[in-house]
Formats: sequence, C-alpha cells, structure tokens
Amino acid sequence: MTISKANQTDMEEKGWIQFTLDGRPVKAREGWTVLDTAREYGVDIPTLCHHPAVEPSGACRMCVVEAREGNWSKVVVSCMYPPYEGVEILTDSPRVLNVRRWVLEMLLAKAPASAAIRALARRYGVNSSRFRVEDPTEECILCGLCVRICEEVVGVQALSFGGRGTAKHIATPYMIPNASCVACGTCLMVCPTGAMQARYDRIRGNVSERIGPGRTFIGGVK
Repeated sequence: MTISKANQTDMEEKGWIQFTLDGRPVKAREGWTVLDTAREYGVDIPTLCHHPAVEPSGACRMCVVEAREGNWSKVVVSCMYPPYEGVEILTDSPRVLNVRRWVLEMLLAKAPASAAIRALARRYGVNSSRFRVEDPTEECILCGLCVRICEEVVGVQALSFGGRGTAKHIATPYMIPNASCVACGTCLMVCPTGAMQARYDRIRGNVSERIGPGRTFIGGVK
C-alpha cells in the first residue's frame, strides 16, 4: 500500500505537541513538561528541587514560567506543567522575573548561609531580603530532593521531614540515626544548596557498627 505524503506527515507528527516557547515554535512529545521541552531546546530555566531521576514536586518554585493563550495568562511551575497545542510559554517575561525575585528573597531568608542561593539571587539582582532571617547559619530550603532521591532511587526511606510549619526540617524517622541508610552519598550529590553535608553524619550514624570498619561506600563516602 502506498502512503500519501499528507498521511506520512500526519504519522510523523502524531504524538507531538506544537506550541511557542519564548516566541519560538517548538515541539514536545506527549508526557513532556515545559521544563523537559525547554531543556531539549537549550532554553535555560533555573531549578533547585528538580532532578531527572525523581518525580517533580514543584517545591522550590524557581522554575516558574508564564503560560498565555489569547487574553488569558498565568504563572505555572514548568517542571510539572504539561504543554498543550497552541499555548505560548514565556520563560523570562517581567511577570516571571518578578515572581523569581520574590522566591529568591524568601529563599535568602530561609537559607542565608547557602552560597548557591546567594549566587542565584545575585543572578537576578536580589542582594537582600525583606523577610526575617530565623537562622543565619541555615543552608536548607526544604526542597525535599534528598528525601525523594533516597526513596525513589536508592530504594530506602532513611530520610523524612520532621516537624510542621516553621518547625519543619529534614530528619530521620523517629529522629534517630537510621539503620536503613546505606551511606551511598546520593543525598549529598543532589542537594542543591550544600545543606546535606552538615546533616549527613547525624542521619547515617556510625555505619561501621552495622557493617564493619574500613569499608568504602558508593560515592567514595566512608
């Protein structure tokens, strides 16, 4: 059977979504997010809590973009927002940049000791925060990436969130060193702010008591 040129084109386009990214026509596969598509086309959208190995959570809000259609528009998190046919996505509109600056002010107050947060803030012209700093030594932004990577990739639940509200923090179940921790160092490698380094020994405890001294673990952590 001979396939017409029109049918051939239709078959090739099936499963693709066409939309506009910063004024540029782009195509996304079904199931991709706006962030996936942007990275496919080399468009930079800042992220902190995102990692391709785990499901997105949208916790940090740094990856916001503006979605437009006609007279309608809204700010959405690109790591979770699925593009659809004909939508216009703007990654650096005035509205987007304003939201990112607000987010960075909050992050500066939450984790003022993080060099990564300070560097990202400077990139967007944010040098101070109008929000109150509770702990000038804090680096953690509570993005939860360490908790998710431990569960979804490593396959254990050595990390969790402790407390609620303003008392929320990264902890271990029952607030004691967790025997489930395999000392792989994955949480260290994915932490976007460097906060996990100061928490690592408290979380894993004395691993040599469980498996013997002198062992070298994944990632080179002993």
